[in-house]
Amino acid sequence: MAFGQNPRNNLGNPQYNTADYNNQMQMDYGQPVQQQANYQYNQYTQGGAAAAFQATADRQEEYARAYHSAVTRSYGEMTIGLIVTAVVAILTQMTNLYMAFISATGIIGVFAPLVVEIVLAIALSARITKMKTSTARVMFYIYSALMGFSLSVIFITYDLGSIGLALALCAGFFFALTMLGMTTKVDLLKAGPILMVGLIVLIIAEVILMFVAPGQTTLMLISAIGLVLFAGFTVYDAQQTRAIFAQYSGQDPEMIKKLSILCALNLYLDFVNMFLYILQLLGNRD
Repeated sequence: MAFGQNPRNNLGNPQYNTADYNNQMQMDYGQPVQQQANYQYNQYTQGGAAAAFQATADRQEEYARAYHSAVTRSYGEMTIGLIVTAVVAILTQMTNLYMAFISATGIIGVFAPLVVEIVLAIALSARITKMKTSTARVMFYIYSALMGFSLSVIFITYDLGSIGLALALCAGFFFALTMLGMTTKVDLLKAGPILMVGLIVLIIAEVILMFVAPGQTTLMLISAIGLVLFAGFTVYDAQQTRAIFAQYSGQDPEMIKKLSILCALNLYLDFVNMFLYILQLLGNRD
């Protein structure tokens, strides 16, 4: 056998030196190994990105559920408050309780419920985060009941047809305005100070009119201004409700419940005031 044909001596042949052997091994085996490593790395990287994306999507979905739940809770609380007001108003009128109360207390009885309502509203707004959820809810329902007691007088002043028409119009306006506040991208929260100034001016004007004999035109003008003002408050409070729950969604559930009651109170006041101003504009007095 020739020397060059000895398998053991082929490594010593210049055509099969160490460098060539390593290059050949890299060509034969190194490329698939590198491709496999790159594949595994890509799979790991893609898997990690997919997991992170899924976790983010899950968190966003959780926040969205918490947000919608909080908003629904606010409008649910408001609706219950309105039902309490309506029931108390009807029962008060049927039993003639309001007129008996006024006869027994005189002028004090006219303003006493109003003072208590103001105190309750201020207490809820100022201490809502410090009180228990059950306490806040009870205070809100007491407020709604007192409002129904005071509003029972509308059954004496207006006929049922006017009351029903005003209620239907108010419900339609309120729904449209709250949808606008919830969906618009325009920042209406900046209008808060303007609305508050308008409210203060309106209250002063109505207090003055209590001591004078205004004409029908003046009353209609005040009612129209009041309706426009509380329509603005409705859009404002709807957007504020959206902003509050977007900020607090996913946080302490008890805090969310408390804030939902406060938002319900604001929306409740918007609805009641719009209803009263529509009734003053369109109602037929008995």
